[in-house]
Amino acid sequence: MRVGTAGFIPERLTEIRQARRIPSMIALARMLGISASTVSRWEDIDGSTSPDAETLLTLANRLGVRQEYFLRPVFSENRPMFLRSLSAAYVRDIEYQRAQMRWLQEVSSIIEHYVDFPVVDIPDVLEGANYLQLRSEDLEEIALKLRRHWGMGEGPCTDVVGLMERVGFVVGGIEMGTAKLDGLCSWSPLDNRPHVLLANDKMSFYRRQMDAAHEMAHGILHRNVAFEELKKNLKFIESQAFRLAGAILLPATTYPLEARFTTLAGLLTLKQRWHVSVKAQIRRLSDLKIISDDYATHLYKLYSAKGWSREEPLDRQSSPVEPRLLRDAMNLIVEEGVRSKSDLLGLEFTISAGDVENLTGLPNGWFHSDPADIVQLKLRPPNSGEIPKAEKGEVVQFPHKK
Repeated sequence: MRVGTAGFIPERLTEIRQARRIPSMIALARMLGISASTVSRWEDIDGSTSPDAETLLTLANRLGVRQEYFLRPVFSENRPMFLRSLSAAYVRDIEYQRAQMRWLQEVSSIIEHYVDFPVVDIPDVLEGANYLQLRSEDLEEIALKLRRHWGMGEGPCTDVVGLMERVGFVVGGIEMGTAKLDGLCSWSPLDNRPHVLLANDKMSFYRRQMDAAHEMAHGILHRNVAFEELKKNLKFIESQAFRLAGAILLPATTYPLEARFTTLAGLLTLKQRWHVSVKAQIRRLSDLKIISDDYATHLYKLYSAKGWSREEPLDRQSSPVEPRLLRDAMNLIVEEGVRSKSDLLGLEFTISAGDVENLTGLPNGWFHSDPADIVQLKLRPPNSGEIPKAEKGEVVQFPHKK
């Protein structure tokens, strides 16, 4: 016999724990002042035990979601999420990012009920081949084909995030809380659209360019990779994504012609033009065999000795480009009167206002801010004659100069 609230989804409790970085069921139990075994039974997928109505309300309030959050089914994850590492050392960070990605996909699917997103325009570059069959020269050719298809020309790409949103990606940004995991990509089963989460932690414009291109490369090349295959071939898959990202940002037909001075100072000059970090350029030059592996190692050591691993020169001169698609869509929904902010929070989204604002790039407090009050000035009636006494001013006589 089932005990508790009917329709409670155990997976939702696991998801919210991960999204809130609550490390264990024991930690959640301490927060709620209950036994760990009770939480364990709630998360058991057999669904035999769940919180009663009063406890569910307490649970929702403590975790910053609506009660309905626990009653909406989670969608099936039949596609992997591409991360830089699957190390057990980062398991909690990985769980957090995966939970946030599921939220991004859910929020995106709700918004898409009201706003038409750009059509997914990602050509089938594999043409029936398996990604394992791709050689380095194949990835270079794919990059050029994509540039031609998207009308990018062969010069610098000034806004990778904007490009991604234009061709059908949904992009969000969150604080990752670790420098080891910069972003992740996954095709959503809800709308069959690629979604990318980028790190907002200590981010520079130039680093975001490469991070975004790297996740875009996963969406292009590795859409049909199974999770077990991802674990098995992670290093190879990551190297492919880096190579394609570099080839898209720094095309082999034009960039090498400008890379005549392969010193750190020379690459710093190219950084301003090509909008790609010095470190990423070193890797690109090595990939193209313009510099030897030994010289690349020398540049990396010099790079590290200068302290550029923490921050490169010019990093603070340009702010990271922020995703705009979801933010603009939310503003459009409200401005056109399709849904009010309170409707969206009370009927559509089950996570908190802050969570939605964070994932969609809206400013903090957007849901609770009203349009500014407009003070109307009274117009004086035409031909009104004498000014009323209350509005007359006193005339002050200045003394005449002697």
